[in-house]
Amino acid sequence: MIEQAEDFRQESRALTRLLYEQPFAAFREPTQFKGWTFVDVLQHLHFWNCMAYYQLTDPDKLLWHLQEMKASGGWMRAYENSLLSHLSEGALLTEYVSWAEWTADMFADADPKARLKWAGPDMSARSSITARLMETWAHGQEIYDYSGVVRQNEDRISNIVMLGVNTYGWTYTTRKSEPPGPMPHLVLKAPSGAIWTHGEPSATSRIEGLAEEFCQVVTQTRNIADTSLKLTGDVAADWMSKAQCFAGPPSPPPTPGTRYTRKVTAA
Repeated sequence: MIEQAEDFRQESRALTRLLYEQPFAAFREPTQFKGWTFVDVLQHLHFWNCMAYYQLTDPDKLLWHLQEMKASGGWMRAYENSLLSHLSEGALLTEYVSWAEWTADMFADADPKARLKWAGPDMSARSSITARLMETWAHGQEIYDYSGVVRQNEDRISNIVMLGVNTYGWTYTTRKSEPPGPMPHLVLKAPSGAIWTHGEPSATSRIEGLAEEFCQVVTQTRNIADTSLKLTGDVAADWMSKAQCFAGPPSPPPTPGTRYTRKVTAA
């Protein structure tokens, strides 16, 4: 059993509940993330949930889609939209919900160590569904922020904390540089109130604060300046200025003050 599959399911359901509370007119409004709309977010999450499902059920279909995307110019959003733009907001949401559940079901019973094909290097089944959880959480933030809703996190974000920890070196590799030192000591408060620690204890190189804010920084849904995380030491400050727990080329974090929970006035 892969417990991250259930965490992915619950995060998907939490996002779904929020989406069902929003009018469909809001689905076409730009969010604070690159002007993406709710439709853009749903298309993106749905497409890659489907690709994850095919990792286990039809790897050839996965590879075919990746080849078609590359042949069409390699622009991910354009390819996703070409496949899904015919769906209305309601139909897209319904498709998203169904496939998220099917993907969770499929991964729940998978061998955690099974090596699966992907757009990049092969990955384990556990890593794949954890990545889907992270993507759902990260892109879901655009929807929470636009809707004026402060997300009530649960301890399943420990998976995202661990991704942040495991990609400390990756943040620098993708920028063709070396980490400026060992990973700082993390002392993070979980949603439940538990204290999570990672890395070697240090009084001179550490990051302290809310686990959800650490997750926001490593997924680049918040600039470090817009959090209350306490940074001690140059390495902590450097890492948090560019942390990136997702694959792809180096990506800068949002500029300070550009990602936040909107204040929505009731009609």
